[in-house]
Order: sequence, then C-alpha cells, then structure tokens
Amino acid sequence: MLVGGLAYAGYSIATDTANVGEPMAMGVFAFLGLALLIALGFEFVNGFHDTANAVATVIYTHSMPAPLAVVWSGFFNFLGVLLSSGAVAYSIITLLPIDLMLHVGSAGGFAMIFALLLAAVLWNLATWAVGLPNSSSHALIGSILGVGLANQLLSGASGVSGVDMVQVKKVLSALLFSPVVGFIGALMLMLIMKRFLKDERLYREPEGSAPPPRGIRALLIFTCTAVSFAHGGNDGQKGMGLIMLILIGCAPTAYALNRTLPESAMPAFVQSAQTASAAYAAHGTGFAMPTERARDVVTQGLRTKTIDTPDVYEGLSVLSRDIGDRIENYGTFSRVPAAVVPNMRNDMYLVLDTTRMVVKEEGAKSRFTAAEIDSLGSYTGALERGTRYIPLWVKVTVALALGLGTMVGWRRIVVTVGERIGKTHLTYGMGASAELMAASTILLAEHFGAPVSTTHILSSGVAGASVANGAGLQRRTIRNMALAWILTLPIAMLLSGLLYWLLLGLTRVLAG
Repeated sequence: MLVGGLAYAGYSIATDTANVGEPMAMGVFAFLGLALLIALGFEFVNGFHDTANAVATVIYTHSMPAPLAVVWSGFFNFLGVLLSSGAVAYSIITLLPIDLMLHVGSAGGFAMIFALLLAAVLWNLATWAVGLPNSSSHALIGSILGVGLANQLLSGASGVSGVDMVQVKKVLSALLFSPVVGFIGALMLMLIMKRFLKDERLYREPEGSAPPPRGIRALLIFTCTAVSFAHGGNDGQKGMGLIMLILIGCAPTAYALNRTLPESAMPAFVQSAQTASAAYAAHGTGFAMPTERARDVVTQGLRTKTIDTPDVYEGLSVLSRDIGDRIENYGTFSRVPAAVVPNMRNDMYLVLDTTRMVVKEEGAKSRFTAAEIDSLGSYTGALERGTRYIPLWVKVTVALALGLGTMVGWRRIVVTVGERIGKTHLTYGMGASAELMAASTILLAEHFGAPVSTTHILSSGVAGASVANGAGLQRRTIRNMALAWILTLPIAMLLSGLLYWLLLGLTRVLAG
C-alpha cells in the first residue's frame, strides 16, 4: 500500500506537470520526492502517535481485538482525510512568515518546510518512545513559530513580524481550550450516564478478557470510529497544507493556481475582483500607483499588520484590478502562462490575506459600507477557490500515510491511556464518555477550520471521566503529560529554529 501510494503520487506529479508544459528535471523531481517523503513521514508518525488514543478504549474494554482495532481505526482515519474540507490545512499555513510564503520556492522556503517537519517528527518520536500522549498539532505549530522567529532574527528585521500573532493566538486558543472542553465535557457526560443509565457494568472494570454486552460494545466501537474519522479529518489536513507548499515551490505552474476551476466560473471571479477594486479605490489615496509599488505597499501592510491606511487600500485596488484584468484576458486559470503564474499567485495570496483582515478588523470595517464588506467577503471566497485547493492524489497519499501509521507503533500510547491516567482500569462508561466528547469536539473544530489536538482532548476526557467515576488520577502520569504539553512548544520552536538556521546555511554553501 505504501509503495502503491508513492507510485500514485509520482505518476500524478509527472502527469500534472506535463499537462501544463512544465516537465520537471530529475534533480527537482528527486528533491520534491524527498520533501514529500518527510511530509508523509510526519503524517505516518502522527498516525501511530495520536490515533492510539482512539483505539485505547476498545482495546482496554475488550470490545475489539487489538489487531482488528488498529486496522479499523486506520481505515476510518483514511476515510476522514478523504472527506475533509481543507479548511484546517490553510489555517496552519497562515501561521507561516509572509516573506517565506511569497518565496516558497527559494532556499529559505524549502529550508523552512524541511526544518518545521523534521522538528515536529523528532519531538513526536521522542515523546512516543517514552509513551507520552503528546500532540502532533502542538509540535507542528511550535515548529512553525520557531521557523518564523528564526527567520526574523536571521534577516535582521526588528520585532516578530514574520509570525502572524493574531493567527497564533487563534490557533493556540483552540489548543488551550479544547483539553478543558474534553475534561469538563467527559466528566459531565459520565455523571449524566451514571444518573440515567443504571447498568453497573458500565462503571466497573471489565472482567477478564470477555467482551462487554452487545449494546455497550456497539457504543464503544461507534465512539472509536467517530474519533478515528474526526482525527483523520482534522490532523490529516495539516500535512496536506504543507505538501501543497512543497508542490507550489517545486512546480508552481501546475499547483500555484487552481487549474481545475471551469471557465464558466471566470466571469463571476472577474466581476468580484472589479467590485472589490472599486470598493478599495473609494477609500484609497485617489492617486495612480504602479503595480510594483502596490505590491510592496500591501506586502509591508500585511507584514506589519497595519492595513487600515489609504495607501494599502489603493494598493489593494490596483492589485485587484490587475488580477481581474489578467484573468479576463486569459479566460481561465488553466491558460495562465507559466512565466506569469508565480507573480499572479503571490498577488492573489497578498490580496486574499489582507482582505480577510479588512473584513474582520473592526477599525478597517468601520470605513466600509455593509454592501462593500459583503462584496469583499465574496471576493475572498473567489480568491480562496483560485489558490487554495487540494488535489485528490494529495488527499489519498496523506490518508494512506495516516491510516497505515495508525496500524503500527500504537502500543506505548495505548498503555498510557488505558492504564496510567486513572487509578483503576478503564471502564466501559469512561471510554464511551471520553471518546464521544473527543469526537464531537474535533468535528466541531474542523467545521470552523481550527486545528486541535486529538491527544489533548481524549486524554483530558479520560481524566475527566475517571474523576467522575471516582477512580481518581495517577499524579505521575498527569504530571508527565502536563510537562510534555508545556515543553512541546518551546522545544519544537528551538528545534525548528536551529534546523532552519543549519539548513539555510547548508543551501547557501551548496549554492556558492
């Protein structure tokens, strides 16, 4: 299956690049293959590290044999990735420094991707080796922040403008809030179960290796399935977003723009660009601004988060008009010449992220009428459809990596979740309440495009259910889990920052 997935990925890349007249040199193809292997390796490690939480309950309640449970969970992880929306993928990407995002095909761009992926994988493997349920999402976000800060220090720029602190707060808030929701929600659900479901077998340790009663067993298998599916839908997208960055850097003509959009969608796109341009012009300087100057002004505004100025609005008007005119001239994204693609993608990315800030920021919103805000909102949707998409083959290969990762290396984390959080063996009720809460929280987060940690939510849910069942908590395990949670961010930041510095220096030496 692994070989088949990699072969499918290689064939798809070769076909996509050939179809746009951009065949890849063997050196670039080999480099792309290495980058994809590391990205898929992150998802593979994510599979056996995080999804072990999903199978712990069915294994420790004897609802399913361990070999069947991990295959079952792996399949539903696979399905969750395939049916995911892609919203979480681009929530992660927006954390990356704007300078590297606009030059993702440069030495700095590739050093960034390799550094953050390697740092996240190393920390995941380290915590797995000692059996700690650590969050892959937490590790990846820490790695992204480390790269952003290292980029700022190495470039000599003041402050931390390379890190989108607004988006960082949003993502970290989700990561901080979700374990609390898992703990309290599972605790309350367990208390409700004890109030209305009087079957004492739900709250006792399973006897021997006998499976639970049929209804309870069905409930536990359902919750395992739900958590596995939700995990695939949320965590699989993080690898997808990074793979798309790698593809854009190595083969921009094929992947920087969504060439699958039909020609029939282009008139509406052009109209939305022209409407947005007029809305921005109404609040701009009123003086003609060259396109290059507009690009620099908007880039600086986005970098420093100072967008509520007439200069930035004039720049957005110029870029939006230029984007609309070029698309109208070519007729469709699939006919955009190779030489034009990188600049057009960068312009669309700049306008998209800045317009999203305008629509959300109260100070900026106050300048525009309700009709103008609506038109800008429609414009962001059109820009997203033009630049933010995920080919089917990317979903399939990530799904394979995550699903197959679930089937190996799960035992260490399962033992921690099943035996070392509460002071007693996991009961049927504890497993069901923890997993129901985890699945619903993760699915809700995916709906809003928020990256959350399956590990944190489910481990916290097991702890909450254990308290509600009167089992108490093992201080040593809780202390070690909390320590891993606290240390993940700074260690991942340090690792990725050092790796970025080393890789950037290596690429400069090789280039020289």
